[in-house]
Amino acid sequence: MDYRKKIDAETWDFIHKTGEYYPPETVTYTVDQQRKIYDKMCGAFFRGYPEGVTASDQLIGTIPTRHYTSNDAPATVMYFHGGGFVVGGLESHDDVCAEICDCTGLDVVSVDYRMAPEHLHPAMHDDCLAATRHILTTTNTPILLAGDSAGGNLAATVAAVLRNNPQLIGQVLVYGSFGGDIEAGTFIEHANAPLLTRDEILFYEGIRYKNGERPRDDPTATPLDDTSFEGLPPSVIISAECDPITDGSRLYHEAIQAAGGRSVWINEQGLVHGYLRARTTVKRAADSFKRITEALSVLSRKEWHY
Repeated sequence: MDYRKKIDAETWDFIHKTGEYYPPETVTYTVDQQRKIYDKMCGAFFRGYPEGVTASDQLIGTIPTRHYTSNDAPATVMYFHGGGFVVGGLESHDDVCAEICDCTGLDVVSVDYRMAPEHLHPAMHDDCLAATRHILTTTNTPILLAGDSAGGNLAATVAAVLRNNPQLIGQVLVYGSFGGDIEAGTFIEHANAPLLTRDEILFYEGIRYKNGERPRDDPTATPLDDTSFEGLPPSVIISAECDPITDGSRLYHEAIQAAGGRSVWINEQGLVHGYLRARTTVKRAADSFKRITEALSVLSRKEWHY
């Protein structure tokens, strides 16, 4: 794939800056080294909190969470961070969550779920589900699920367990990992895409599961392995064009629609995996972030504009 015409100059600048902190060979380092490099890279893109947004760290059982608020919010966003189920945490997506809170007027709860390889599947799913259930039972406000990359996967797996819950009013999933044929489609077409390659996906999958093998027919691991997509909340599914996992977003969207649910799929042209960090420097990423926050606002009002 020749990305020279697909990707604009601003996005290439973002890709190069990311590479200065997180070089392609990082996947060959130890997990501890990868986490330190990822955290340093995220810190380089950190933009602080918007005025008026405050955050506090709270334990939900043994699960660390960070709660963002700016006013009397009409709904709460449960946010699950990306990072291949291996890297990332409360700090990596701190300003993203703060800006979502500011742009939408919604409370945001970021979940620091357990990660591989210390904790194998389904530990990360279990933590996200437990945190969401706690918020559902301790607040009277509606809940929205959101996440990027691995976090998109986790949001979808939580939505599947909580399907038909009237308090769960929507999900917004950004370049999520939903499954699909690793030997076909965008997994092959974009196997060597900037910022995420097929080989990196295989590495992270290999250390997430017992014996390195993804369980079959387990929708808590792979949303597309579910046998039913009925009862899921209205879903806004956003992917990056230049990304190996893009087909999963399309297929998940199509599965929800085929089951009679509300879903829209937006494939952001010329963007790459991880572009949320580029939202302040790349117009395409800024436009997409606006679509993300607008989607959360629309769904929080129980409206559907798609």
